[in-house]
Amino acid sequence: MFDETLQEARRQAEICNACRYCEGYCAVFPAMFEHRSFDDADLTQLANLCHNCRGCYYACQYTEPHEFALNLPQALAETRQASWQEFAWPRAFAPVFERAGLAIAAGLVVGFALLFWLAAALRPASGEGFYAVMSHGLMVAIFAPAFLLPLAAMAVSVRRYWRFVGGGRPAISALWQATRAAGAMTNLAGGHGEGCNFEDEDRYSNLRRYLHQATLYGFLLCFAATTAGTIMHYGFALKAPYAFFSLPKLLGVTGGILLCAGTAGLAWLKMGARADLGVARLWGGEMAFVVLLFSVSFTGLLLYAATGSSDVRVLLPLHLATVLTFFLLIPYSKMAHGFYRMAALMQDAAQKGRA
Repeated sequence: MFDETLQEARRQAEICNACRYCEGYCAVFPAMFEHRSFDDADLTQLANLCHNCRGCYYACQYTEPHEFALNLPQALAETRQASWQEFAWPRAFAPVFERAGLAIAAGLVVGFALLFWLAAALRPASGEGFYAVMSHGLMVAIFAPAFLLPLAAMAVSVRRYWRFVGGGRPAISALWQATRAAGAMTNLAGGHGEGCNFEDEDRYSNLRRYLHQATLYGFLLCFAATTAGTIMHYGFALKAPYAFFSLPKLLGVTGGILLCAGTAGLAWLKMGARADLGVARLWGGEMAFVVLLFSVSFTGLLLYAATGSSDVRVLLPLHLATVLTFFLLIPYSKMAHGFYRMAALMQDAAQKGRA
């Protein structure tokens, strides 16, 4: 599958390289036009650099019904997905979420929620807040390996990608440039700065860019809230529950709202966008990931709103189940794209520095 997608991506890239009409559209085309021919590593790097904004498709004069039948967003999306499966570790798990993402995510959430509800029967005799429902030790015992092991699998996968595309020792300057590009979502701004036309051929908009930023920063704030709570718990013996005007709560609530808004908006855009400009067979799995990420934030906000009520006994297992499912699926869901894209942006910055 990887070889087949590379062959089609090569055909289309060679035609684009001869035309060069889209040179200023995003980072893909300047990187593409540095080459006279494309080996597998070049195409894999270009595919993971692509943000699927689709502006090049709508501007192209060689799309169907032209005999060239170019659809570069789709060709790069196919190559990108195939590369994730090629480099995934363990590789056997890679196609599972693709085939039935929504069913797998829903099944895991329900299954884990039932287990957590059963585990709540073992709650300690004393405890405050969430710890009156489930002990801190039990949550740590479950979530520490569930977080670290998928990250280790993701690290192996990205290392395989990095070596395949010829990435050398990462430079601080390349890391900084990649971080800035990722944070600003530069490649979703379009070559003219007016955004992309992902959802509408005739209308440019920065909405998709802003929704991606809301999702990214919401996720980072939620992660920062967990980190702050961990430091306060173990470093300063300040144990939950925390007041609203505390670092974990301020970061977590703000991050949860941003994450809810960002993922809900992206789901709405995705439902209105053309599936044939991406990988149509993956639409369900990609949507399942967005819904899962929304569920993590939404159940977290509901849990906060229910603090002090009996609803916590129902909402806490449900929230923990969505978080656990999200962690376990990181290497094999659309979440992987964030790691690969960061690596692609770093490689692009390094290549520009050597030019």
